[in-house]
Parts: sequence; structure tokens; C-alpha cells
Amino acid sequence: MQTSYFLRKITILAIFIFAQVAHTQTLPEVRDVDLQPLKAQIQRLVQAKDYLGDPFSSDVKKRLNQALDQMDAAEAVADVQRILDGQCLVDVHINPESRVKVNAGPAKRELVEQGWRNFLVKVRNQAGVTAELRASSPNAHPHAGSPQRQIVDRWLGLAVHNAQPLTKTLSGLALEYRIVQLYSRDAGKRDAKLSFDVGQGTQDLGFRNEVSLLFDCQPAHSLRLKVLDENGKPTTAGFEIRDRFGRVYPSQAKRLAPDFHFHPQIYRADGEHVKLPSGTYTVRFYRGPESVPQSRTITVADADTTETFKVQRWIDPALMGWWSGDHHIHAAGCAHYTNPTEGVHAPDMMRHCLGEDLKVGANLTWGPCFDYQKQFFTGKDDLVSQFPYLLRYDVEVSGFGSHQSGHLCLLRLREQMFPGGDSKHHWPKLCLNTLRWAKRQGALVGPAHSGWGLNQTGSTLPTYEVPPFNGIGANEYIADVTHMVPGPDGKPVPAVDFISTVDTPYVWELNIWYHTLNCGFRTRISGETDFPCIYGERVGLGRSYVKLDGRLTYNDWCEGIRAGRNYVGDGRSHLIDFQVNNTQMGVDGSELRLAKADTVLVTAKVAARLNAEPIPGLAKRSYAQKPYWHIERARIDDTRKVPVEVLVNGYPIAKQEIVADGELRDVAFEVPIEFSSWVALRILPSSHTNPVFVLVDGKPIRASKRSAEWCLAGVKKCRSQKRRFMGADEIADFNAAYDHAEKTYRRIIAESVTD
Repeated sequence: MQTSYFLRKITILAIFIFAQVAHTQTLPEVRDVDLQPLKAQIQRLVQAKDYLGDPFSSDVKKRLNQALDQMDAAEAVADVQRILDGQCLVDVHINPESRVKVNAGPAKRELVEQGWRNFLVKVRNQAGVTAELRASSPNAHPHAGSPQRQIVDRWLGLAVHNAQPLTKTLSGLALEYRIVQLYSRDAGKRDAKLSFDVGQGTQDLGFRNEVSLLFDCQPAHSLRLKVLDENGKPTTAGFEIRDRFGRVYPSQAKRLAPDFHFHPQIYRADGEHVKLPSGTYTVRFYRGPESVPQSRTITVADADTTETFKVQRWIDPALMGWWSGDHHIHAAGCAHYTNPTEGVHAPDMMRHCLGEDLKVGANLTWGPCFDYQKQFFTGKDDLVSQFPYLLRYDVEVSGFGSHQSGHLCLLRLREQMFPGGDSKHHWPKLCLNTLRWAKRQGALVGPAHSGWGLNQTGSTLPTYEVPPFNGIGANEYIADVTHMVPGPDGKPVPAVDFISTVDTPYVWELNIWYHTLNCGFRTRISGETDFPCIYGERVGLGRSYVKLDGRLTYNDWCEGIRAGRNYVGDGRSHLIDFQVNNTQMGVDGSELRLAKADTVLVTAKVAARLNAEPIPGLAKRSYAQKPYWHIERARIDDTRKVPVEVLVNGYPIAKQEIVADGELRDVAFEVPIEFSSWVALRILPSSHTNPVFVLVDGKPIRASKRSAEWCLAGVKKCRSQKRRFMGADEIADFNAAYDHAEKTYRRIIAESVTD
């Protein structure tokens, strides 16, 4: 009997040891793999893990780089497998007949309640299959995360990440790694059956394409957030929460609005919560570029808890009457959810504006999901607005109509639909015809993402190289700026109010603006993000700060841009109360009159904030690489100083260095004015004012014959590029618009100062 007892104990121990060995055993090694395509696939895998908020550790990244940089290809391939196989949940083998067989991998089978986890899948592809790798499970349900899901066995969310930066389908390489994403509705032990295939009929016989795995789903606990502004009042802020492995919480995989899957951050208001498993977390929190990002470590124990987060602000332009806004935000398209939700709704976008302390958000309906999103336009502030935070739906002509000649931002519309239809399919192809319609209803109008199509080969500003005019930025603008069109009362008004800046390379944006200002046109600039298309990181990366004397309203904020009573930038530097002599920017036409050539006094209050240490590599990037506008690019060498420059007719003629420590400072410059000119301030490329127009002896600004010649050449180039997009019904209007522009610039050339 004692012998039987010991035999039983030995048998149990043997089974336990066998199970442990089976769980930790290495996966079959693949040999004879071409290193170059494997290296490219691994690089995409690293990018995908970063994108999903579940990055490889710095040690793993370092080891992968070392492995892939070896001269011995066979050893490199072997080392990659030794590094990554331990993180594989399953091993998928595709035999020469394209049959799929699945085995359990050694990765720790740990999930988290109400959250997603990412695991690697090793694919051994003997057949060179280039189909999509698919996963399924009887335990999964499309809405596994829904609280209404009551079916006990369907506790799992399951998806294979077959999207960028990875490819949708397998490469056909004998070895590659993919990512499978698992969500747990529950806490505790849960068994799941996972099946993989590469198309109908590829499953191996005898259920060998299936594997059953037992998961330990860690319970999550409620972390209540007490969120306070700098005055101790309840607010909304951005939170980036990472565990000790660098994984983002809540997981970015399959997030639903108001949390966006392309963000590591979430936005939470005072009193709201997140659910986290027990552990230690680093929480980074902030509230837009006017705040100082803070980080701290918190511990979540086996119970619900509360943590207080108080925002630290380094400047508040609103206290001085300067109201921030982003005139180009989208609730659909690009990185947003398209199917089945057709974008997101106003409460979602409002939360993001609140979290970034963005006072005005212009939510522009455009091509993607237009027929769904158009229902939210009212011609008034959306009901989610909560003063002083305003959200308004307007229109970007993009993906329809005149977009080939340059996208248009149409703000302060009373009617959103061009007459003759109820969708996006009947709009004019000539920008000027759209502008005529919008200006008749008192809209504020201008081209979006102005730099596209205005590429320059150099970085000189201004430059006299004629760009290709082959994009969707301020292209037709070169002709439209010469036109006056009827306003709401029938009286002529400029066809274009502003050009958009901050979201494309500053040389390309500003160059065309400088040249048209030198010709005497008074187009203003406004700041935009084009969220989440050009920039998806957050709303308000590009901003306008508009000075208002009374209560903030959307209409008055737009009017401030039309009048040029605003500066633009990334929010990390500020040019407050810019004036020339006693003429304030944006007041009384921004016009200072001198009887003769004289010296004027330029003054402003300026502030900027740089971290004490430079952001590695950012300042050395080409100006045509993101981020296009950033205070770090203005840093003088390794100091904490930036230059404040005075411009006259596009050229810096005076400069003062300030310490970018967040303090507001007075600056003053004495500037000689020889003939009618425009004057502006900038901290390039972080902030830029609109101009003050200084008229000498009552004469109009004709500051540069070379600028006028550049504009004429630009009209001809743009005309040759855009003619093919015109329909037969608008070709006469097109020719008339460009004939007028050419005639105007020839006249200005004759009137201009020779450079």
C-alpha cells in the first residue's frame, strides 16, 4: 500500500514536470530564411507593437537589432527565433499543401479583465501562402466587451492585427511573426479554444488547427480620478497610463469612443474612473500645450481606490483675452472609426477639446461619412458646448467638389449644402465658385493644409522657386486671392479670408503668404491640426489665439481671424498684444499710416517654454519632416533660448533672444520703414503673428516686384495643373478667374518696388 502511495506521488510529480517542460519548451526552428525580408518584417512587427501601446522592452529591441545586424544570416535567423518564440501564444504551421496546424506556444497565458492583451504568433509557412491569417473561437463574440453580453462561454474578444504597420496578408516568407489580440470580459480562470486558418479548406485534419488554452484573467479594480485644474477646480485632462512593461492602459486595441485606438492617452473628467489590474503604473498627465506634463507612479492594490491629479499650467492666454481654437478637426475619416460607427459623435470630440484645453473646436464634415455626419450641422454651437469651450460643425471641401484645386475650410456657415443636391456629389470644381457661395452667407473661408502642392527644394524663406502647384493645399489660392466677391449685403469682400498654417512644412505655408502680402493682399493666417489626418496625436496641435474684448462666441472668434486679431502656433510659445506704434494687430484694419518714411516702435509680450534638455534629434530633422511646427526647432544650439524676430515684408530685420522658461516678457524693437510695408513677429517655427500694415504717404503695399513676378508665374503653373479637373460647365469660369489673376499680377508688377 505504501508502494502504491509512492508510485502515485511519483506519477503526479512526473505529470507536473512534463506539463512544465511542455509549457516552456522551445518552438520548432525555421531555417533557410532570407534575412533581408525577415528583417523588414521584424521592423514592422516592432512598429506595430509600439502602435498598439504594447511595445517590446528596450532590451528585446536591442537584442533584435543586434541579431539582425549579424553578417551570418543563418545565425541571425536563429537568434531572432530565440528572442521572440518565448512571447508566442501559438505556433502556426502551414504545410506544403497549405494545411494549417496549431500548437501552444510558451507565452504566459495571462489576460486582464475588461482589457486587451497582445501576443505573438509564430508562422512557419512551408507553402509560401500569401493569404490573410484568420483566427476564430467559439468563446469569442464581436461584442465580448459589452456589459449586455450574458452568455457564459462567450467571454473572449479575439482579433488578428492584420493592419498597418503590418501587412494585411502573410508575406509568403517561410518565417514571420504576427500579433493576435485577446480581450477578457471576466476575471478568473477561463478556457478558450483558438482556431487559425488561411482560407476556407486550409484547416488540417483531426482538429489540428485548434488549440485549447487555459488563461488566468487578472481582476481589474476601479481607479477613481480626482482631476483638478491649477486653481483646484474640477476639470478634464489627458492621462497616459503604462505598466512596468510599458504597456498602455486601457489597451489601445479595439478601443471605443470616446477613447481613440490611435492614442496612448485617454481623457477623463473629475470623478470618472479607469479599471486596472493590481500593479504599479506610471501615469503621465497634462492639459494641452499650456500645461506642464507631469508623471508619477501609483500602485493599484486589490481594491478600488482614488488618486488626485492637479494640472500645472505655465501660461493662460485666456486670462489676457486670447482664446485658443483649432479650425480644422474631423469626427470621421482617416484614423477614426469608419465602420460600423461612421466616425464619432460630438460628445467624443468635446471631451478631447476639454482635455487639451482647446476653447474653440471647428468640427469639419468632409468626404468620409459625409452623409452620416451632415446630420450634426446646425449652424449653431453644438449642444455639448460648455462655456468657455465651444464645438461647432462646419464643412471642409475635401474628397468632393473643388478639392483637386485645394481643400477649403468653410467656417461660420448658415447652410452647409451647396444648392442643387443633398450630398457631396454636386459641388463646384472651381474653388472660387464655392467661395462665392460661402461668402454670400457670411462664412469665414480659406484653404486647408496650405503647404501641400507648394513644395520647395530649399529652406530659404521667402524663396523665389516656383512650386509645382500639384497638391491639395493653397494652390488655387494664388488666383482666388486676387478676387472680390459679393458678401451677405451684396458689397464686395475678399474671396479668401485666411490660409491655414501649422500642419504642413512652414516654408511651404508661409512662402506663398509672404509673397501675396508683398503684393498688397491682406489674407490672414489661422492655425489648424487637420485631426486626425495630418496629425492624429491630439486636437489643437495647431492653434489660433484670437483676442476678444467681450464674451467668447464662435462667430466673434471667426471674425477675429478675418480681422487678423490672432497669432498662430503650437501653443508652446506666445506673442501677446503685438502692435506697431499704437496700432494693435487686428484693430481698425491693422493699419498704421505714416506721412513719410520713418522709424516705428514694435512691441509685444512674449513667452515660450522649452524643456531644460533638448528632445534628441528633433531640431536636426528636415523642416519637411514632422512635427513641422515645434518650439524645439527654434532652440538656439543647446541653450534654453529662442529668437523673437521682427519681419518687414517677409524678411527678418531684427532679433531678440529670450529664455524659454515660460515667463512672459516685454520686447521692443525700433524698425525703419522706407515705403508701405507689412510688419509681423515670429518665433519660427513655433508661433507667428498676423501683420500690421504700415502705409507710407497713403500708397498701397507693393513691396517686391520679385514677389509679384513669383505670383504671376504661380498662377500660370497652377492654371496648367488644375485645368484638367474642370468640368465643361465651369471651364469658362475657370478661364475667367485665371485671366483676372494674371491681369492683376501684371498690374502689381508694374506698380511694385524693384528688389
